[in-house]
Amino acid sequence: MKSYFAKGMYDGIPIALGYISVSFGFGIMAVHSGLSVLAASIISATNLTSAGQAAGVDIIEASGTIVEMIMVQFVINLRYSLMALSLSQKLDSSFTAPHRFAASYGITDEIFAVCSAQKERLRPAYMYGMIFVAFAGWVSGTAMGAAAGQLLPSAVSSAMGIVLYGMFIAIIIPPARKQLSVLIVVLSAAGLSILFRYVITSVSDGFAIIISAIAASVIGALLFPIKEEEEAAG
Repeated sequence: MKSYFAKGMYDGIPIALGYISVSFGFGIMAVHSGLSVLAASIISATNLTSAGQAAGVDIIEASGTIVEMIMVQFVINLRYSLMALSLSQKLDSSFTAPHRFAASYGITDEIFAVCSAQKERLRPAYMYGMIFVAFAGWVSGTAMGAAAGQLLPSAVSSAMGIVLYGMFIAIIIPPARKQLSVLIVVLSAAGLSILFRYVITSVSDGFAIIISAIAASVIGALLFPIKEEEEAAG
């Protein structure tokens, strides 16, 4: 078991290093929104979702309702359920129900990608090792960023706060350049967000995120439907 755990940790090191830099930006953003270092760290420890955390902090700063928070997190993090369903086809027989529930906590985009690329069946110890290292990188990066946000000059903190958004841009640019469907969906979501920000200002930030995400997805589904033969091939 130790060897699988160690292998998981080893494969998770690149993820952890990337998480430190990204969560550093989240930590700065969190303290600028009025949260403490402890609160920011707890959020990272209990969520492990960069987009969900960023949206959640925005809702907290805007004094949004719990309903908005729940709906935003559901819409943004729904993809993790799909990732979990996909990974369930690669699990070893030792992955009992308790192990599945425990491992589901740590499924992120990067962990899903690494686990999907494994040729062997996934064992609980392997995923635990990877999740442990990634968790350590994400939470420690958040704590350091939050602490730095309280000490650094405001101009420097504001500049470093864009790290998180830089990651989002880095994620969407490559597929948007290759697929028109992705580009249209991204531009639709961005356009709707700008509309809610500067024109339809009566809508709260939380519901603006929800409406923009769902509307952009519907636009993509209507303009670029997946043909039945493509679904069967996938």
